[in-house]
Amino acid sequence: MGKVHVYDHPLIQHKMTIMRKAETGTKQFRELVDEVSSLMAYEITRDLPLTDVEIETPVSVSTQKMIAGKKLGIVPILRAGLGMVDGFLKMMPNVKVGHIGLYRDPETLEPHEYYLKLPTDITERDFIVVDPMLATGGSAADAIAALKKHGAKSIKLACLCAAPEGVERVQNEHPDVEIYLAALDEKLNDHGYIVPGMGDAGDRLFGTK
Repeated sequence: MGKVHVYDHPLIQHKMTIMRKAETGTKQFRELVDEVSSLMAYEITRDLPLTDVEIETPVSVSTQKMIAGKKLGIVPILRAGLGMVDGFLKMMPNVKVGHIGLYRDPETLEPHEYYLKLPTDITERDFIVVDPMLATGGSAADAIAALKKHGAKSIKLACLCAAPEGVERVQNEHPDVEIYLAALDEKLNDHGYIVPGMGDAGDRLFGTK
């Protein structure tokens, strides 16, 4: 099974608590999603390979480290995943961004794909799928399956808040995918929402109901 990484950094925990509050407005919620995404990007990229380069500082010539030409891609699951993209781009401005659109059937809770646009060099990139909420896991599992169908070989999943049921589903369907979380919550309720969660991330990001 792919590993599950739950980040316990004090900054992440603090910002997640404010995000969870019902009274947190759209502007602040959006800013917090952006900030936590940047903090997660820092951790997710910890294993990127490095290479030695020779540079000239104001004082001397020196051999230092740079990322070894790794091609990366960020794929937000529409629409809520869009809220996490800028946070990652601040840390990795040269990555390419794909998009996948899925909607959840309100009766069956199953996802359906309605949009897919990916970089043309998909087989050469390591992808990070981003979505604030990992609830039932259906959307994330389907998004990962779509990337694999089009040739992606290396995929990670980054979510702010997850339920154990969603984590289990992604692990069962994609045991090769590592999962990165800012919080692992208690459970899903009868309506498929994470408890305690933070409500509907898409509505809170974009001010809709």
